Amino acid sequence: MASNRPSQPARNAASAPGAPVRRAGRGSGRHAFLVGAGILLSRLVGLVRQRAFNHYFGQSDQADAFNAAFKIPNFLQNLFGEGVLSASFIPVYSRLLAEGDEQESSRIAGAILSVLALSTAVLVLAGALLTPYLIDVIAPGFHGAKRELTIRLVQILFPGAGLLVVSAWCLGILNSHHKFFLSYTAPVVWNAAMIATLLGLGRGRELGSLAIYLAFGSVAGSALQLAVQLPTVLSLVRSLRPRLDTASEHVREVLKNFAPVFLSRGVVQISAYVDQVFASLLGTGAVAALTNAQTLYTLPVSLFGMSISAAELPAMSSALGDTQQVAAQLRERLNSGLRRIAFFVVPSAMAFLALGGVMTAALFESGRFRHGDSNYVWGILAGSSVGLLASTLGRLYSSTYYALRDTRTPLRYAVVRVFLTITLGYICAIWLPRWLAIEARWGVAGLTASAGVAGWIEFALLRRTLNARIGRTGLPAALVAKLWGAAALAASLAWAAKAGLRLSSPFLGSICVLVAYGLAYLALAWAFRIEECQGLVQQALKRAGVR
Repeated sequence: MASNRPSQPARNAASAPGAPVRRAGRGSGRHAFLVGAGILLSRLVGLVRQRAFNHYFGQSDQADAFNAAFKIPNFLQNLFGEGVLSASFIPVYSRLLAEGDEQESSRIAGAILSVLALSTAVLVLAGALLTPYLIDVIAPGFHGAKRELTIRLVQILFPGAGLLVVSAWCLGILNSHHKFFLSYTAPVVWNAAMIATLLGLGRGRELGSLAIYLAFGSVAGSALQLAVQLPTVLSLVRSLRPRLDTASEHVREVLKNFAPVFLSRGVVQISAYVDQVFASLLGTGAVAALTNAQTLYTLPVSLFGMSISAAELPAMSSALGDTQQVAAQLRERLNSGLRRIAFFVVPSAMAFLALGGVMTAALFESGRFRHGDSNYVWGILAGSSVGLLASTLGRLYSSTYYALRDTRTPLRYAVVRVFLTITLGYICAIWLPRWLAIEARWGVAGLTASAGVAGWIEFALLRRTLNARIGRTGLPAALVAKLWGAAALAASLAWAAKAGLRLSSPFLGSICVLVAYGLAYLALAWAFRIEECQGLVQQALKRAGVR
């Protein structure tokens, strides 16, 4: 049940019924653009890295081993990284900055850095020692040389994950100071280090050996990612003193909020690892194909869900006024953000469903990655399209809870989502292919589709509870119908263009189809008088100097 008590920010700020309202973060549209631009640049380089990886590894046993190994230390990064810090650290730190308390904000920054560094060091050491047991739990379908390679790779990658956790602390500082572009472009150097390793050492090398070199390249990239952020962070937090200081009320508040978000991220990570367990049982290439699909799936989630949520969280957390004033500001920001997310994510979901094969061919077909591999990844992407909109909208709802200093409600619903994901995942990935008498490897598509169903249920729970606290929020039904209608018509036009093209290069043909789809969607959205499209076009014309 939702609590009817005033939120913590409202209680602290409501000095009188007529207290002036501070509408902080008016520039969050610009901030969302900077986050999106940073993520886009990082993700584009990430796609180049994934293309290079697929060129050399294809969907081989070594590709499965590297992708499985890559996810195990990332469990540490995701637990202690950006999501947890965004929910627990940024709201408290941003509020102190808004109040001008530089001394206390620096104290918090140093204390949280110390807690993260100590916790991460212990877990990195434990993870490296316990790797053989982790493999048996995470990838039970791996045996022999494939299992041994995975163990070796995990042990190499663990220290890099520790460096990325500290990099996530830097991101929290930078975001709170509205330095969004640097924080989200920093992963470019990490991706670049891996690309350089592949290009420099990949030709003619045995795949197991190349995978080990690539793991070392990833660790070097993690160190570079941290290094490019630190100078700016140290200039922003001038009196930084890393020490285990838990005497401050604000530090204790961060740590108090940290626990439920940590658990929430943990149960979500459990879901991701269960997906990998199921995939490891579905034959050679299943884990690699799932990773390729996730690379594409996370692109719109990061570009639109993460960028808008990351930009809105500091602004929401800084809102001042009495309970009703804070609720009104949150409703306004949330509804605006939901519309912007849906405008971009609906066509992304339709593209995954209708044009996933075209996208995969354009991005990954090279070397050992063949056309049949593209179709396989397309099937998995089509399953992912089921819950894409729910996942991105749910991020913004969770950010609103975090701005209200409520980290427990998202945790409860994350547990529900994980239970449903595991239950439905087993049915769709393991049992359903047998019942339908199809190849077991296609169970991965059922895995992603079932996760989407669970994502919609979590989203509905988040929205219902929040509406009871701050008032009605959500997307107008008419807008949703227009967006899906525009996306479906644009996909039909793109298919017609695909049938009519006779280009000698599959890559150029794929690019032309995708560009045709994007332009058709924008034209139809304009014709349907969708406000977000009109604003986007007007901004583009203004920047181009056209009145």
